[in-house]
Amino acid sequence: MNAQLLTEMQNAVKGTVTEKRIGVAFSGGVDSTLLAKLVKDMGYETHLLTIGFHDSHDINFAKEVNEILNLPHSISEIDPEKFKEITDKIHQLIKSDNLSWNENSIAFYYVAELAQKNGLSMVVTANGIDELFCGYNSYREAIETGEDEVEKMMNNKLKNEKEMMIAVNAVTAEFGVRMIQPFLSPNFIDHAKKIPISEKIHGSDDMKRKHPVRELAMDYGVPEIAAQKQKKALQYGTQIHKSLLKARKTS
Repeated sequence: MNAQLLTEMQNAVKGTVTEKRIGVAFSGGVDSTLLAKLVKDMGYETHLLTIGFHDSHDINFAKEVNEILNLPHSISEIDPEKFKEITDKIHQLIKSDNLSWNENSIAFYYVAELAQKNGLSMVVTANGIDELFCGYNSYREAIETGEDEVEKMMNNKLKNEKEMMIAVNAVTAEFGVRMIQPFLSPNFIDHAKKIPISEKIHGSDDMKRKHPVRELAMDYGVPEIAAQKQKKALQYGTQIHKSLLKARKTS
């Protein structure tokens, strides 16, 4: 097991998660499942929170993975009737036309609403793992140019992610809920950047990527279906991307 990576993750959680009873934004993918198991094992009272449209990938997959984890789990299905109204409200609030920022802010709005319904004021997310461990598909194009290009992309993505999560927290404040990202803390970023890029992505045809995280997840007892799951971004897994584009076309 990559004991050092596990220790750094635990330290990142200790340094950022200040409440004993927490929600975990949960899709069933490797990052959120590893995070959920980690905080539970560290003694936090852990409640999984999953959102998405009816029959969306994330809802179905999160249910399947939690049949193995067996943690308290709440699911919120997005009401298509009210979706446009909520997306407009969020667009006004974050004052950005960046599609990804809008999609993530919408997703976390629903997560925060679900957290509030369950009496939770802090939700922990696994944001940062995809940026630091080459989780996105775009890293496959970058590695063709070389590792310097990957590093440049990583720094840009980290900067964007940190700024986006400030916007997200402005949205979730309506519910009195804070979104916490342990894996965007400076010490964790420093450690993750020291892991060679060649260990994270094996070339332009590497569909899985994030190998150190997947290996740790397998060794740590994360269900294999989660540990080996290919990346599906939040806005796609929840069907928010598709629904937002549709709503914008009709407006």
